[in-house]
Amino acid sequence: MPKGANQKLKLYYLSRIMTEKTDDDHCITMAEIQEYLEGYGITADRKSLYDDLEALRILGIDVIGEKQGRNFVYHVGEKQFEIAELKLLVDAIQSSKFITEKKSNELIKKLTGLASEYEAQQLKRQVVVQGRVKTMNESIYYIVDDIHNAISNNRQIRFDYLRWNLNKEMESRKDRPYEVSPWSLMWDDENYYLIAYDAVDDKIKHYRVDKMRNIELTEAKRVGRDHFREFDVARYARMNFGMFGGEEVKVRLRFRNELVGVLLDRFGKDIPIKRTADEGWSETSVDVALSDQFLGWIFSLGSDIRITGPEDVVQKFARELASVSEMY
Repeated sequence: MPKGANQKLKLYYLSRIMTEKTDDDHCITMAEIQEYLEGYGITADRKSLYDDLEALRILGIDVIGEKQGRNFVYHVGEKQFEIAELKLLVDAIQSSKFITEKKSNELIKKLTGLASEYEAQQLKRQVVVQGRVKTMNESIYYIVDDIHNAISNNRQIRFDYLRWNLNKEMESRKDRPYEVSPWSLMWDDENYYLIAYDAVDDKIKHYRVDKMRNIELTEAKRVGRDHFREFDVARYARMNFGMFGGEEVKVRLRFRNELVGVLLDRFGKDIPIKRTADEGWSETSVDVALSDQFLGWIFSLGSDIRITGPEDVVQKFARELASVSEMY
């Protein structure tokens, strides 16, 4: 093969070889580098390769050369992503309900390309996407992109919002599109949510992104900025159990001390905690969106926790318990 064939791509293929074939535990010799390059139809002498490896260092690839026994070997040290970081990203993709199974596999395959072929095996052993409950909305990526564009361009959006029916089909919640001002996107409980302002109801609302369809950017400018000046996404997520909304209320809770970790995990370390006169019990006050999901969470903790106020919330919980009891 003539020496000039593919020579313009030599640096590119050399970077691929070093990234894919080496890591902190796997090195290659200069002879092996030449052999791999020949596989791409490129011939190179040692002197030119020394210059090329230095060029890779200048470009930001951490090429390390060192004596190993009787040989001098090379490998890439620090990479754009450490293997632990890639594993973390793979786990996040796998556990995300809003990413379809097909897209999960595609994204993970792309991530493995950022590691050496040896490190990629570690990532592949973690791929257990099949059987998980995943969204079936393949267009969610484009919807998220449209929402970001609307936020960047200060535009309102129009979309259809769907729900499941008993025939296992998605249908519109109402006979006309929703129109809101998008302000933020939030990932909570393994789902993606749009946080937006509804001018008609004059309130902040959230929508499951995987249930949105036919999104359009309107010509209208966003409204509701005042509602979001001091908006705390983390607090909003803590208040809305499972992202089910309800009337905001401060609830007083009395709980066994063993549950303190559960409450801190749910509401954060800023909640007030006061010991009671009864040994082994404490009290706190938390802000929640009063919903059946919140009451269900209280019920799931059994006799180790009790709602002590306000009285209308206590009575509501008592009525819910009585209603459920009547069913059995």
